[in-house]
Amino acid sequence: MNDGLNKQLLEAVKKKAMGYTTTENVDEYSLVDGELSIVKRKVTQKEVPPDIAAVKFLIDEKSDDYSDMTEEELISERDRLIKMFRSDKNRQKGEKDEANQK
Repeated sequence: MNDGLNKQLLEAVKKKAMGYTTTENVDEYSLVDGELSIVKRKVTQKEVPPDIAAVKFLIDEKSDDYSDMTEEELISERDRLIKMFRSDKNRQKGEKDEANQK
C-alpha cells in the first residue's frame, strides 16, 4: 500500500475510535409533469459512538510510540485509558439494566 492510502485509512480508524456526527439525507421523489422531482427531504443528524475495537487497533498500531514516553506520560496514558474503558463498561451496564427493566 502507498503512504497516502495508509494515512487515509489511519485517519478513518481514528475517526471511528473517537466517534463522530454524520448527516443522513433521505429524499423521496415523485413524477410531476413527467419529470422526477423531490417531494420530501428528511435530514437527520446521527451520532456514531466511539468504537472500542478501533481504539484497541490504534493502541496496537501505535505501540512503538510508547517506548519514547516518559514514566509520567505512560502513567497519564494508562489513567486515561482506564477511565475510557470504565466509562464504556458503565454505559454498557446501564444499557443492560435498562433492557432488563423492559
